Amino acid sequence: MDEPIKIRAHHLLCLQGYQGYGYSESFVVNLERIRDLMITSPDLEVQVVAEEDIVCSCCPFRCEAGCQKDQDSSHRIRSMDLKILEKLHLISGMKCRAQNLLKLVEATFKTYSDIQDICGHCQWEEKCLWYQKFLIKN
Repeated sequence: MDEPIKIRAHHLLCLQGYQGYGYSESFVVNLERIRDLMITSPDLEVQVVAEEDIVCSCCPFRCEAGCQKDQDSSHRIRSMDLKILEKLHLISGMKCRAQNLLKLVEATFKTYSDIQDICGHCQWEEKCLWYQKFLIKN
């Protein structure tokens, strides 16, 4: 049996509205591959985590000490992951099928207030189709 892919909890939200932007070309290619894999392989086993994952593996800000995008990025990102895990009623390390995770995100995050404290300060908010749909509804 294949190992599950590790996905940070907040990346589950990023995958919802991703449309081709990223920190570098390799980051974009990797995220598109992961998104496509989760959509085309609904039974794919995914381990939801609050730590570095398969998406982070191609991030230019990644280093041995964690995310170095800015001074508090590692702490801020982990906090975001933990909030999402709590809202989804999941525990870091849990394994779920890709289709179930995507459905769970869609069922849990329905309004702007559901995502405001998580996505409201994201640098990609203007490019994220998922975030934008909540602004339109608001």
